[in-house]
Amino acid sequence: MDVRASGGEPPRSVLARGLSLLDAFGSADTELNLTELAARTGLPKPTAHRLLSELVRWGGVERTESGYRLSMRLFVLGQRAPRPRSLREAALPYLEDLYEATHENIHLAVLDGTDTLFLEKVTGRRSMPIVSRVGGRLPAYCTATGKLFLALGPPARLERVLAGGLVHYTPHTIVMPGLLQRELARTADRGYAVNREESEAGVSAVAAPIYDHRRRVIAAISITGNVCRLDLDRLAPAVRTAALALSRELARESAADLKMGIPR
Repeated sequence: MDVRASGGEPPRSVLARGLSLLDAFGSADTELNLTELAARTGLPKPTAHRLLSELVRWGGVERTESGYRLSMRLFVLGQRAPRPRSLREAALPYLEDLYEATHENIHLAVLDGTDTLFLEKVTGRRSMPIVSRVGGRLPAYCTATGKLFLALGPPARLERVLAGGLVHYTPHTIVMPGLLQRELARTADRGYAVNREESEAGVSAVAAPIYDHRRRVIAAISITGNVCRLDLDRLAPAVRTAALALSRELARESAADLKMGIPR
């Protein structure tokens, strides 16, 4: 990983040179030797050696038998910086509240390509066992969460899904483009999506969108359970309320981050 300034020139100020040595350590680098560090930064070996000695004395770098490695002091320093919470961290209390109210499977999902990707799942002994898992994925067109990304996203997104073909997962999967487009229009009108045994037999779901501070759909929350037990329209207000509250919380955090100069 070359960390020289634009144009291939090594950094000029003493501070920039020292920081470039720290930045030369990639995510896969446990330790680097002097030759490697000098090559990555473009610094002469004597200069790199002198600056590394200063960094060792300060505690940002540790000397090893074969070279240098970053120290725990940098980790401790990094923990002091303000960090926006992850989407999963912010959403978890709302997912748990929905579970306590319904005792059904609760999902947090995002769009990954043309698939729904499950970031979190809250379930319990009273919940119906279903195939979804954290890190698992399903085509967006046959999930309640995925339909939201298609209904409320740019038209090109749906075009990519249709171009890839619609495949039956159950006898209830919507595989005719015209029918799917009408279903997505209804989804956009009512503000929530439903899945009636379209991705797994005997399983239904209702989902609501999570928006960022620019009113873009970035995720979705769903309630999923037995098709005979779930009254999707009755549960829709609950999942919509949770999604709206989370959207507002994320918007407030984004506004605060922007004030502190944290890019979004």
